[in-house]
Amino acid sequence: MKRLLIVAHVPSQNTTRLRDAAVEGASAPEIEAVEVRALTPFEAGPDDILAADGVILGTTENLGYMSGALKDFFDRSYYAVLEKTEGLPYCLYIRAGHDGTGTKRGVETIVTGLRWRAVQAPLICRGPWQDSFVGDCRDLGMAMAAGLEAGIF
Repeated sequence: MKRLLIVAHVPSQNTTRLRDAAVEGASAPEIEAVEVRALTPFEAGPDDILAADGVILGTTENLGYMSGALKDFFDRSYYAVLEKTEGLPYCLYIRAGHDGTGTKRGVETIVTGLRWRAVQAPLICRGPWQDSFVGDCRDLGMAMAAGLEAGIF
């Protein structure tokens, strides 16, 4: 059984919908050998990362950067997992009111230091809310879980 950790900041109804969609996709009935655990950045910590075979990160764009909650998660976890999680597959989705580039760059800087491995390009849900963002996050969750189950990641 593989373990997928989803760490997502969910300060609104819409960001909760995105996180729930990623969980739904990762928990699809055809994916039988992946256990999914979803936590907020305030709930998650180093032990959760160390127990995971893959991670999905979800954040809002806050002042052109990742959410303070996700930054806090990294601040509390970084040194405890450094050199213990090299190559850990991860993917990222961003709910961006603007373009999301600063947020993407901030997260990528940290995961590059950890030597985690991006398994797909970041999903940036840009601009005004669109219901299609939910399906995109569902697809991201399903792809991540399917890749873990198949041993691709």
